[in-house]
Amino acid sequence: MVERKQGRRSAQQAEETKQHILLFATQMFCEQGYERVSLRSISEKAGVSHSLIRHHFGSKEKIWHAISDGLHDYMQRYIAHILEKLPPDTQANVKLYTLVSRLLAFMLTYPQPIQLIADAVRQEDALFDYFIDNVGELESQVFAIAEEYNTLFPETPVNVAELKWQMIMVAHSAASLTPFMRQTWVDESLNDVECLARQWQMFERHVASVLHIEQENRLTTVTVDDLVYDVPCFTQEQGGDCAFEQQLNQLNRVFGCMHGADAETQ
Repeated sequence: MVERKQGRRSAQQAEETKQHILLFATQMFCEQGYERVSLRSISEKAGVSHSLIRHHFGSKEKIWHAISDGLHDYMQRYIAHILEKLPPDTQANVKLYTLVSRLLAFMLTYPQPIQLIADAVRQEDALFDYFIDNVGELESQVFAIAEEYNTLFPETPVNVAELKWQMIMVAHSAASLTPFMRQTWVDESLNDVECLARQWQMFERHVASVLHIEQENRLTTVTVDDLVYDVPCFTQEQGGDCAFEQQLNQLNRVFGCMHGADAETQ
């Protein structure tokens, strides 16, 4: 019995160490880019030995894979949560509108995932290929709704790829071209939180028009983080810790993002 408890503690400690390493690696990849980060620099930042990182992950690429896997797992749960919040009889156009609008709010509030994706594009093809290979399960949920929408509105079929690209452009421009975003509304003296809301509102107006959304079904907000759900990871529901959510919450404090760790479920 004692040996079994010690084994569980050892496994838990090992998992906590891996999450600790992933947290600092994610922070460094976002700040410096994949190419400029080394295993040794991660070990120094995380305060663990170089050999321990190699023991848990083997290589820098494997660390990136673990971060990418965590992102995909979390986003699958996030998408499912958005859809579960809708009434069962919600029409496909409202489902699709609500999904992409709330996803964009998440991406604007948490810029780290889009930063990681953009950096992967600039780096080795293998990183981007790994990310794209895992996207299928996420996209399948969206395509199913789009097919339902196209049945209801055959004269104005929706192109999911275009919709996704528009969402990525809006999110990435806010994260990488922030001074230009501020300049857009400089005459109104808006702060960054208000600028992000305007960024989201531009996208929302376009999507509402394309998807034939009635006014009563449209989302409105003063700050984008009001539209972000607090979705626990699977491990948290089982009484454990979620590495990716820890990364989001702690990175937000590091990067000064707007959505805190104590968000309440909308």
